[in-house]
Amino acid sequence: MTKEEKFFNALKDIFVGAKVEGESGYINLMRIKSNYYEKKIFPQLQNDIDQALEPFPEFREELFDKLYNFFYRYFSESGSIYFRYTPFHQNVYEKVYTDDRDVILFWKTHMLYYVKTDRLFNNLDVEVDGFKFFFDVSTLQHKKANEKRQIIYELKEVRKDRTIVFNVVYSERGRITKSNDIIKALNKEDIKVTEEILDKAFKVFEKQSEVDYFINKNAKEFLKEQFNLWLYQYVFSGESEWTDKRIKQLQVLKDIAYKIIDFISQFEDELVKIWNKPKFVLNSNYVITLDRIADKDIELIEELIKHKNFENQQEEWKELGIIDEKFEKNQILENRLDGKQLKKEYQHLPIDTKYFKDLELKILSLFDDLDNSLDGWLIKSENYQALNTILPKFKEKVQTIYIDPPFNKEQDADYHYNVKYKNSSWATLLENRLHLAKDCLNEKGSIFVDVITMVIGL
Repeated sequence: MTKEEKFFNALKDIFVGAKVEGESGYINLMRIKSNYYEKKIFPQLQNDIDQALEPFPEFREELFDKLYNFFYRYFSESGSIYFRYTPFHQNVYEKVYTDDRDVILFWKTHMLYYVKTDRLFNNLDVEVDGFKFFFDVSTLQHKKANEKRQIIYELKEVRKDRTIVFNVVYSERGRITKSNDIIKALNKEDIKVTEEILDKAFKVFEKQSEVDYFINKNAKEFLKEQFNLWLYQYVFSGESEWTDKRIKQLQVLKDIAYKIIDFISQFEDELVKIWNKPKFVLNSNYVITLDRIADKDIELIEELIKHKNFENQQEEWKELGIIDEKFEKNQILENRLDGKQLKKEYQHLPIDTKYFKDLELKILSLFDDLDNSLDGWLIKSENYQALNTILPKFKEKVQTIYIDPPFNKEQDADYHYNVKYKNSSWATLLENRLHLAKDCLNEKGSIFVDVITMVIGL
């Protein structure tokens, strides 16, 4: 591979990065970014470089070598732009930064927005104790955000060469890998595999890499600052005599590097805008206790009881343990001489308007000041997006914030969300969100953070 090919392969990595799945404005733009590189950036950049090198054809290999030596420091597997390695001006703290170990005093992702952490599984051949396995991930549905879902394996086929092929899928509705069924099916093919061998093969497959997704808050400023530092270091630690030709070659290097940085930052800036743009509410419902409705309109209670979806509401109450199997909806109201009245034992039953959309406006219109009548909000969302969206409404109005963030454990634990973070990723995740949370607090408000061991300046 030539130095030119090596550089363009690396540049493609920073634009395309690891494949990201799902549905969101951010992910859609990442797909556009990939197409933009293939159809516009790559051919245009090649043309610009060819023109710039016309006076210096002998400089071509060196140009690509130096471009690669600079940019590889900031190319990450996910296409995120940050320090993959500790920069030389931070070496007073730590000589080497690796993906396996975070430095203590240099926080490499502090200039980023944390988006997500995911495990990227690829098709994989595995050999264990003489048995050949192939894991097929072509039908693997991607997870949402940091949702933690169990991987399960389904026997797909046995090839002619005796390779055992598995489909890899995420578990749904409590499904698990049926190892016994797999072993029985393989026995019929005269393949004597034990559960221990299967477990070994599964564990080898699951050791594939975790990838962090970030957005650089100001990619252009960051990369140009780093390039200027790198060029300064090169100039003053390299050659001692500089001819006019050599200076012009270095100017070409700088011009091309800046052009690449402009291409990169164009899209990174768009990602920043999308990430920080308040989001549309996909769905909203209200939960109001029966007594609040009855105080305003007792006849509306009768409409709710007779509603076609009232049985769905009853099922929800049963799941929550609010009512038992003996409950009868006809007992909610009692007849009195002065009219119908809500029974006391049922006055705090909560009505969820998602079951009564045709009556929702009628219910809400009972309250003159709905905002002040609400005594709690429950928001289901990615937490950064939720905080950013509600900030205009709650800015400097919140008295107390308590959070129990996922801790970056060394080993995976039995949680339904990700807890295995690299230190820098974890610090950035918290810093981004604590800054927004702080803006919601009033001047006497407090933030309580449970199980946090890293001090982050706000």
